[in-house]
Order: sequence, then structure tokens, then C-alpha cells
Amino acid sequence: MTNLIAPGRIALGIFLSCSLAACASGPGGSRGGDPGRQGASQMLERTEVRRRPLPVIGEPGRVAAADVRLARTAREEGQWTALARRAASGALIHLEEGTVEAASWLSRQPSPARATGWTPTAVWTSCDGSLAVSFGRYQQDDGTVGSYARVWTLRRDGEYDWTYEMHGPDNPQPPAPTPPVQPSSDVIVVPALDFVEGRVAECARGTAQPSLPAVSDGAQTGGARSDDGTLQWRWEHRADGTRVVRVDYLREGRWENALDFVMPVGGARL
Repeated sequence: MTNLIAPGRIALGIFLSCSLAACASGPGGSRGGDPGRQGASQMLERTEVRRRPLPVIGEPGRVAAADVRLARTAREEGQWTALARRAASGALIHLEEGTVEAASWLSRQPSPARATGWTPTAVWTSCDGSLAVSFGRYQQDDGTVGSYARVWTLRRDGEYDWTYEMHGPDNPQPPAPTPPVQPSSDVIVVPALDFVEGRVAECARGTAQPSLPAVSDGAQTGGARSDDGTLQWRWEHRADGTRVVRVDYLREGRWENALDFVMPVGGARL
């Protein structure tokens, strides 16, 4: 859903600016005219005008860009080094054995000779942009492909750090891609275009929490809700080793499921 700042606010700001300028330089200014109007003008000039900042609106494109930059940095500076640098305090990595603290785990991992490549295909953000989730596809150096989910939190400086990550392979793996067609005079090759679906939660207040499915018996779980309460995510590690990431957000006055990412032991079935 596209979120727009109410045009009435912008028009009002322009009107006030013009009115103040007219008071300062129009008839009745500093060179004669109504003394009362002159005094009011001087008072306005001395008064500090305090403007409340416009609300921050979630921008899926910024989150997707942060995810793509992270992948590029992983190629250039090392996979684990890049992930450690952009990890939020207390960030978690969800492995087949369960969740681990990212900072400690990453510090013990030797970076592979060639980093895993990934690209987001969908992004969901809260209305205020304080919390976001990206979902996409990855490919390892050995050719293994799969899917991943990554949760992002907004810093005070406007940049995003990731706070949770879970990935897993396709099972079975898809067939190897056919070799690219060699260009010739009678063949036109059209490069693939990357497309990221972006969604922003509705900017609503006072809405009850979504009814999420009950956690499986013996499962470990965690998650968070955005500062404005318009997006919520949850991870789950079940007793049989299945990993789950669920994302819900506000749409048209009700809670809507955005993502149910289930990764069984051994990988997700195609």
C-alpha cells in the first residue's frame, strides 16, 4: 500500500510562510503603518517557530538496498565479516541446531573463499519503518540454492541493521540451468530484470494484536513487534528441528499474514 503525507499539511505550511512574510515586509512594516501591526511583526520575527517532524513512513526500497549492499560487501570483504558489521546488538542466526548469538558465532567462522550470493524478492515494513523483513533467494559457491529470511531494525541515523537471519536449501535441488545462448546475428538476448515486491503496513493505531497459531509443543520461540505496532514477526524452532518464520502486518484495518517460511530438516520441498 502506498502511504502519502496528507497534502493539507504541506499546503498549510506554505500558507503560513507566505503570511509571515507578508507581515514582515508588507504595508504596516517597519517604516510606518499601524503600530500594533508593527509590534506583532517584530514579535513574530523574534519568536522561534517549532515544527514537529513529519512521520517516518516505511520504505521497502531502502530495506532492499541494504540487503543488496550487504551481499556486495560480503563478496568484497568476506561473508562473515560483512554480516558481523551490519548485525544489530543481540542479533540471532537460526541454524539447524537452533538460534545462536550472531556476534559470537560469526567471530569463529572462517570466511569462504567465495561468498554466498543472495538477492531479496520481497520486503515488508512497518508503517513507521522501525521494523522490516526481507525474503529472497541465495546461491552458494557449490551451486546449492535456497531461500532466506532476514529481519531488519532501523537505527537512529536512518540506516538498517539486521537482527535475525534464517536460510535453508531447496530439497530436492532444481536442475542445473541450461548454458546461456551465445549471441549471434539472428539471436536477441534479453537480460533478466530483478524485481522486488515491497509492502508497507497500514498506519493504524489501537488495533488488537493478531491471532497467531499456537506454538508447537516443545518448541522454542521468539520475535518482536514494530515500535508503532503495525508489523510483527515470530521465529519458532520445533522439537523435530523444523524452523519457522512468520510475519504479519496491518492491511485495510485487519491483520494479514505476509510470510510463512517453513524450513524442515534437510531443506524445503519444492
